[in-house]
Amino acid sequence: MPNNNVIGVLTDIGTEELGHEEMVATIITQLTKNLTMTEIEESGFYQYYVDHTIGIWPQAASGVPFSTATLQSTGDPIADLHEDLAAEQKARITYDNILRLAKDEPDVYDAIKFLRAREMVHYQRFGESLRLIQDDLDAKNFYAFNPAFDKKAPCL
Repeated sequence: MPNNNVIGVLTDIGTEELGHEEMVATIITQLTKNLTMTEIEESGFYQYYVDHTIGIWPQAASGVPFSTATLQSTGDPIADLHEDLAAEQKARITYDNILRLAKDEPDVYDAIKFLRAREMVHYQRFGESLRLIQDDLDAKNFYAFNPAFDKKAPCL
């Protein structure tokens, strides 16, 4: 990232996102630690249980495990910040959906509501970071070159 202020934003958000993962893992642990075998079987949790018991294994609701293959990085600050903006919106939507399902669980609801609010703040910070990168360019044609790589490329 060519801008030190943006580097700081990315470091702060990245650190906070690791904390979000810990919060979600804690919620899942609290919700599953006392399940009986009957509850595991009747809830559809049994397939997960077979592989992981009640250990935390990051995966999508569809069962697709987390992979770094889902992370995008091009080395182009503009493209990468747009990717970050999209990721925050997708996370917000996921939290919106969880909130719809967790209305009767106030402890879960409140924690997810907090995480949703943080995604919105991250979206704002990424937008501000994108503006900083764009303002640093010599020309306003943002698609002519990669500003982190083609430092001397002419923008026509």
